[in-house]
Amino acid sequence: MAGHRGGRWNGEWCGGRGTFMAALIGVALLTAGRAPAADPAPRPGPNILFIFCDDLTCQALSCYGDDRRLLQTPNIDRLAKAGMTFDRCLVTNSICGPSRATILTGKYSHRNGFYNNTNSRFDSTQTTFPKLLQTAGYQTALVGKWHLVSEPTGFDHWEILPGQGIYYNPPMISASGKTTRRGYVTDVITDLSLEWLATRDRTKPFLLMSQHKAPHREWAPPLRHLGWDGDRSHPEPATLFDDYAGRSRAVSDHDMGIDRTFTELDAKLRPPPGITPEELVTWNAYYGPRNDAFRAANLSGRDLVRWRYQRYMHDYLACVKAIDESVGRMLDALEAEGIADETVVILSSDQGFFLGEHGWFDKRWIFEESLRTPLIVRWPGLTEPGSQCDKIVSLIDFAPTFLTLARVAVPAGMQGRALQPLLAGHAPADWRTSLYYHYYEYPVPHRVRPHRGVVTDRYKLVHYYGTDVDDWELLDREVDPLETKSFHADPAYAERMRDLRAELDRLRREVGDETDPPRTAFGDKPFGDR
Repeated sequence: MAGHRGGRWNGEWCGGRGTFMAALIGVALLTAGRAPAADPAPRPGPNILFIFCDDLTCQALSCYGDDRRLLQTPNIDRLAKAGMTFDRCLVTNSICGPSRATILTGKYSHRNGFYNNTNSRFDSTQTTFPKLLQTAGYQTALVGKWHLVSEPTGFDHWEILPGQGIYYNPPMISASGKTTRRGYVTDVITDLSLEWLATRDRTKPFLLMSQHKAPHREWAPPLRHLGWDGDRSHPEPATLFDDYAGRSRAVSDHDMGIDRTFTELDAKLRPPPGITPEELVTWNAYYGPRNDAFRAANLSGRDLVRWRYQRYMHDYLACVKAIDESVGRMLDALEAEGIADETVVILSSDQGFFLGEHGWFDKRWIFEESLRTPLIVRWPGLTEPGSQCDKIVSLIDFAPTFLTLARVAVPAGMQGRALQPLLAGHAPADWRTSLYYHYYEYPVPHRVRPHRGVVTDRYKLVHYYGTDVDDWELLDREVDPLETKSFHADPAYAERMRDLRAELDRLRREVGDETDPPRTAFGDKPFGDR
């Protein structure tokens, strides 16, 4: 890359951990008392590779050390060993499209207008960080899942999946039209990302957003990973058979349980869309005998749940294995070109996902497995290799971080904070200790009631509202880390309830979410007077 290769981002940007601000102070001291010199042409920031997944949860990544040890992810671990792993990256609205809109705009759903996956459409005229990077001289590209209905803007190149996309031989859309790409969707997105990387304009820094469909429902694995676990019995979560006792009816009256919502497509009792006759031979060779044995067993009750859980783990984790392979290919490409040291790599997901906890799959809830999403950042020269951060960060922080990284001013309307101080190992004294959460989509597809809440390191105060349920719950992760109890009516928590309700009110004022959302925020179907 002309004028942009050969070494880390020293002096101006990295020059060792946390020295960006120190460099600015040093320049001020050195130039004190001198006549002002003409400003040199500003140096561009480093390249940005943003690897983004759909429904990738921390429990599935070995670098996060989940007790179940479900899967080894050596390439994602490799990224974590070279950078910083964030333990408490939390989402503000745990659902695919709204999270993507929040990342692009640095704003909560009520500010960017994308509330749900049912009837929201992204307003592509609003300010986004790719548009600002493009204006600042970055070459920008988006490949993979978009899921925001309107066409992407702010990208020099884009090729996206229509809607959710499919796993096998996916149709894709670009500015020049629609085509069908042959192969497994994760491999296709990786191939197209690497193709763009190899043919880009090397005189400019780049933003490449490589965005995967996997491991979204229905968790269709690549054929090469069928049987990857050797029919291993995966450890069950402690709350697989949660009975929701003593909880709000909002928690028990859902439609996202492994016991009640698992379809034939989820269970691979029928083939996935897009698969070719040739691929179906391999697919049937693996699933066919196992499906025959399942039907002959005629399972019910807990035995059926356990069978579904094991099938779910085989399929979901096989999808993650393909993601891990993709990450390795992307890292190898940076190293092969000699630009790894001048490229910031970020791996994340639109939210977490339930792997059987509380008997669930999917996301949506303020509970930990859904709320918490992976975030790993490798910034050569700034992040300490193998470091960790336990501060509360969020998707609203991504846009300010990308802009600050690229030396672009952060618009006043963005609601997050740049993560650079944390990445340098220096947490500001005023860093957030609580986060506001607001989920909307109801009643379809999973009958999860709208709820808003406040999250701290230890507590979550939740208000289910606006439907046939109007309840409060207080979760205490220190006393009950599995989040199976509500302490809202416990007299011992009365003062804590008052404090958290006051904090929730304060956060609603701070983010500007004090009025009831429009009816369209909840989806297509009305659900009674609010």
